[in-house]
Amino acid sequence: MSKKKKVLLIVIPIILIVVLVIAPLGISYGLYQSVFGLRYTSNPDQIRKLEYFSGLQRDRYEIKSNDGQTLVGYNYYFEDKEDIKGVVIFSHGIGGGGHNSYMDFLYSLAQHDYYVFAYDATGNDESEGDSVEGLPQGVIDLDNVITFVEQQDEFKDLPIGLMGHSWGGYCIASVLNEHPEVECVVSFAGFSKSSDLLEAQGKEMVGPVIYAFLPYMKLIELVKFGSYATQTGLEGYEKTNAKVLIFHGGKDGTVPKDYGYDLYYEKFADDPNFEFVFEENLGHNNILGESNMVKAINFFEENLN
Repeated sequence: MSKKKKVLLIVIPIILIVVLVIAPLGISYGLYQSVFGLRYTSNPDQIRKLEYFSGLQRDRYEIKSNDGQTLVGYNYYFEDKEDIKGVVIFSHGIGGGGHNSYMDFLYSLAQHDYYVFAYDATGNDESEGDSVEGLPQGVIDLDNVITFVEQQDEFKDLPIGLMGHSWGGYCIASVLNEHPEVECVVSFAGFSKSSDLLEAQGKEMVGPVIYAFLPYMKLIELVKFGSYATQTGLEGYEKTNAKVLIFHGGKDGTVPKDYGYDLYYEKFADDPNFEFVFEENLGHNNILGESNMVKAINFFEENLN
C-alpha cells in the first residue's frame, strides 16, 4: 500500500468524526449554552416588594440542591396561622428570574389560608448557580425543595400541593416520579419532557435544522442530569393519585399544546382526578389571568385541605 493511501486511511476517518460527531456536538452545546448557560434575574425596576402586599408575611429558607448550591425560598402566609389548610409549593418559569414576578398570584393563594412556599431555582435571582444549567435542573431543584419542606416541623402533617408555570409546569409534573405522594397539582402552560421544548424553541432559533442537533442535545442532557433528563411529566402523572388541574392557551407560542396539554388530555381526559381548562384566546403568560387564578384557588380549596 502506498504511503498516500495509508495517509488517506487515517485522515478520512478523522475528517468524518469531526464532520459527523465533533462539529455537530460543538454546535449543539453552543446552542444549549446560549439559553441555559446564563443566569436569569428579575428586572430591578419590576421587583414586587413584600410591602406592596398588605398583611403578607414570609419566612426565608435555604435549601441545598444537587451540587451543594443554595436555593433561597420563602414561605408566604398571613399572620393568623390557625387555619392553614396545606402548603402549596410554587415552581416558576424560565427567563425572567425567579418567583418574584408571580407575587400577585402567590398573594391571592396565601389569602385563602395556605402556606405558599416559593423558591428561586438554580441560577435565578437569590439562589446560587452560575447558570440555570438546563430544564431538568428545575426538576432536581424541586425534588430537593419538596424533600426539604416535608422535613420541616412547621409543615408536618399538612397536605402538599404543587403549582407551576411553563418550565415550572414541566417540573411539577416530572417531579411526581420522585414524589407521587403530592395531593394536588395545578399546571399552567406546562410541557411533558425537556426534549420537546428543546425542539420547539430550537425551531424558533434555527428552523428545521434543529432536528440535526436534537440527538446531541439529548446526549448533553443525559450526561448532565442522568435519569432526570429522560423522565416525563406524563410518567409522573401516571404515578400519582393527586388531583390535577391543567391550563393551556390556544395562542401559546412558547409551549405548543401538543407537547403537554394534548398529551395529558388524550391520556387522562376520562380520569376523575384530572380537570382541563383550554383557553383558545390566551397565550403563554396571560393564561395566568385573574379568572384562571380564581379557578386554581377554588381547585386547591376543593382538593387540598
